[in-house]
Amino acid sequence: MLTDVPWVSALVGGGLIGLSATLLLGFNGRIAGISGMVNGVLTGAAGERWRWLFLLGMVIGGALYEYGWASEGTPRGEFAPWMMMVGGFLVGFGTRLGNGCTSGHGVCGLGRLSLRSLVAVLVFMATAIATVGMMRHVLGL
Repeated sequence: MLTDVPWVSALVGGGLIGLSATLLLGFNGRIAGISGMVNGVLTGAAGERWRWLFLLGMVIGGALYEYGWASEGTPRGEFAPWMMMVGGFLVGFGTRLGNGCTSGHGVCGLGRLSLRSLVAVLVFMATAIATVGMMRHVLGL
């Protein structure tokens, strides 16, 4: 299967992400920022059925890939559950602090040539590089 080649799978996935963000903006006038969608669902924003549908589509798409098209399962790290919870909390805190997540700033904001999104993405990337360096070379994980 052609998607068994890692770069082809990444290219197809990236294209689908870009296409879905473009369609949402074009047909609904909304930005595909996942943290904003989740926030809207959790706060019970009225008339926002589109958020539920988009998030449901993400879950279904991920399940279809994992259990249908992927030739082997998704690699899993061997992190302790408490580390995953702390990481999730920090990601949530960061999305509130940065007024958006990687999908909102990286996919949609950069596509709209937003300077604020460019700065946010540069901070995301620098933080990710520093985190991997610390985890691998300092903590030895």
